[in-house]
Amino acid sequence: MMPYPIEFKSETASKTGMSSTWMSRSQYQETLISIPPEFNGPGGGLSPEDLFNQALTNCFIATFKVYAENSKLTFEDLIVSSKLIVDLDENRRPIMKEFFLTAQIHSPSNAERALLLAKKASESGFILNSVKTQCHFEFKIA
Repeated sequence: MMPYPIEFKSETASKTGMSSTWMSRSQYQETLISIPPEFNGPGGGLSPEDLFNQALTNCFIATFKVYAENSKLTFEDLIVSSKLIVDLDENRRPIMKEFFLTAQIHSPSNAERALLLAKKASESGFILNSVKTQCHFEFKIA
């Protein structure tokens, strides 16, 4: 059993102006952040939308890997592509509306179990279960 609550901390500092990038630090990793061109920023770094998409994607991957390990399922690799749709809600506010994930599981030791665990991971990932974004999943065995 994990000792809850668990804390994850980050530190970020930025200079003034939309055209400047900034660094965000979490644990031992620094990430270059910027406002994306889609929001009239310069790009050149990850945007909050990129990080949100990556959080959902990597939540699925991490959860699947834990389930696979605990079930003694092996696979050659897991290739995941994802897409985040930012749109306006009924009040004309931008929201993270939809998330699409396609996972290809290459050479699993048991294809049926791999699909079952992928579905389970998509339904039970901590971050995936913490958002209002509509999530859509497709799983393929290769």
